[in-house]
Amino acid sequence: MRLTRFVPVAAVAAASGLVAGALPAAAAPERPHVTVKDGRTQPTFSFQDAIRQQVYVETDVDSDNDGKKDRVAVFVTRPKETDGGLKVASIIEGSPYYAGLQDPPYHPADVTDYPRLSPWTPPTEPPAPTSYARMYYDNYFVSRGYAVLAADTLGTGNSDGCPTAIGPNEVNGMKKVILWLTGKAKAYDASGNEIKAGWSTGNVAMAGKSYDGTLPLATAGTGVAGLKTVVSVSGVANWYDYYRANGGVVAPDGYEGEDLDLHAKAVLSRKNPQVCAPEIHDIEKKMDRVTGDYNATWDVRNFSKKVKDFKASVFMTGGLADWNVKPSEMSLLWNSLRKTDLNRKLWLHQAAHDDPLDVRQTAWLDALNLWFAHELYGVKNDIMRQPKVDIERTPGTWETYREWPSPSARPVSLGFATGADGASGVLGKHGKGKAGFVDAPARTAEDLVTDEAKADPNRLLYVTPALKQPVKFSGTANIKVRASVDGRSPYLSAVLVDYGTDTRPSGFASTQDRWCYGDSIPTDQGCRAVRKYSFATTPYKIVTRGWTDIRNRKSIWYQSPVTPGKSYDFSWNLVPEDYVFKAGHRIGVMIVATDHAYTLRYPAGTKVQVNLGQSDITLPLTSNITG
Repeated sequence: MRLTRFVPVAAVAAASGLVAGALPAAAAPERPHVTVKDGRTQPTFSFQDAIRQQVYVETDVDSDNDGKKDRVAVFVTRPKETDGGLKVASIIEGSPYYAGLQDPPYHPADVTDYPRLSPWTPPTEPPAPTSYARMYYDNYFVSRGYAVLAADTLGTGNSDGCPTAIGPNEVNGMKKVILWLTGKAKAYDASGNEIKAGWSTGNVAMAGKSYDGTLPLATAGTGVAGLKTVVSVSGVANWYDYYRANGGVVAPDGYEGEDLDLHAKAVLSRKNPQVCAPEIHDIEKKMDRVTGDYNATWDVRNFSKKVKDFKASVFMTGGLADWNVKPSEMSLLWNSLRKTDLNRKLWLHQAAHDDPLDVRQTAWLDALNLWFAHELYGVKNDIMRQPKVDIERTPGTWETYREWPSPSARPVSLGFATGADGASGVLGKHGKGKAGFVDAPARTAEDLVTDEAKADPNRLLYVTPALKQPVKFSGTANIKVRASVDGRSPYLSAVLVDYGTDTRPSGFASTQDRWCYGDSIPTDQGCRAVRKYSFATTPYKIVTRGWTDIRNRKSIWYQSPVTPGKSYDFSWNLVPEDYVFKAGHRIGVMIVATDHAYTLRYPAGTKVQVNLGQSDITLPLTSNITG
């Protein structure tokens, strides 16, 4: 076993007799240090006795227009030994959630004339007390020689400014917190006294889940010095792909009617929230819920395009069943990172919008310990020699890969052909003629795919024969449709289905059992309910889906008119996935207009006619299910 100690420079000098009046080396008292064993920092510091302090970091922006630079409230927890010469690395969790959420009205998902916004006024109730009890595994990492910082994003909690769904002002706030830790920005206490981070090594990580996992990506895009690594759990790489798809307004799962402005409204928990009304109304206008087009408001929140400016390594995770922050966000960022020489690692699990701590508890903390030790303290361990990608193939069963998507996956084009009278179509070879359906926006995708043997007037469905061997789908499917559209709905949607009765994971629920990590402390902090997969036997599973606005067939930046009854070529991607179709199962593709749970719902009756001979879907498939 190899044991390493990180000792402050002053301690080294004293021990070697280089400081005048220093004690002989044998008599020199041992100075506080971070201890490393087997490539991991060890729990040698007391979390209960840690120093806790509130500081306010000054930014370069004045987003609430009060004539003063906004300040970010930061709550610091660090080993008490840092007041005695110990210098430690830092882990920041920036978040808008420390003071809870507001409940703004959702926008209508049903459209009668054009997409409308719900009226909104700033909250008048006093904000909830700010609590930093949910910091990033603080009792685990503080005891192992890190400072853990909770930073209220602008417009939330104890910070100044206005929330903007990770607009430039929020990014500047996080950047300044990092610069404070490197000695290049200023912070103050509540009395206005300047506070310096003399205990900081200047090596910083950002980490968190969802919004808290998106802020690290946005901040890394600034190229700020000192940010060595980011851990993004279910982070958003591009806000446009979260709330839009190919020109169409598309909601995250379970949040129909939410949009970019709702995220800012929901986290507006600062004092005097009414000062942020102009900023939020500006987001309402510029996000353009009417056309759904890409514009400058979305472009500045496209963090994947800024990967070229990253100096930080990236450890990212995502849920293959996450339809809130969809796998497209993970795929977009991962593909961008592949073009760099940055250290990177990816975990994909079978759960939804869940923390990997719940999915793979001990292994996740151990991986983080190795990762942070390597990236923040320069420890030579084997984390970078491990495979880049871990995938949970079935609940509790993990596989490792050198890359994702699977390098052995190849594009397979499958055409659409008419089935027998009264039956669904056949997926495989290109057919002849046309097939049509009438949009029924009140019907869900789950309802429409249920009876795959029969034709249905409200969708087109094409199914392969039973598979002779398992086939792995790894990557992004693309569908091409030549069709005419006549009616109010501007959407075309595609749904990929696995037909075959099987026992599948149906959720991820808490049990009465408890699991704890980190130091034992008087409170329940660091303990959480054990979460386990639940299962159900079902005749099919929706694997993935994708959407397009037919008016944006040329570009997501602008719309082109569509003549009713005239045929056009439409092409769009489905959300990326990694999935194994078992032998004996069948692959199905359903084409509809409205996808009830995701797209806006225009009046029923839109008619779609598809030219089968000029339409197909391309799937990234491999029969090598282990590669």
